[in-house]
Amino acid sequence: MSSTRTRGLWVAHGTNGVVGSIRHDEDDYVVVMAGADAETGRYPSLEVAKGALHSHMPPGSSWPRYAQH
Repeated sequence: MSSTRTRGLWVAHGTNGVVGSIRHDEDDYVVVMAGADAETGRYPSLEVAKGALHSHMPPGSSWPRYAQH
């Protein structure tokens, strides 16, 4: 059995509340949208993950505020 260690967590806040999160695992940044049952995708850097999360928000959404936990 393998386990993945989480190195960081960022929660994305839009104008109406939490819209998703980004988790930094061993090698990837994992995007999960709020209310989703599965991850949206895995990305090589935090900046790419932030852009991907924003691209999955409704059209015209403002850039979310990220809070590290």
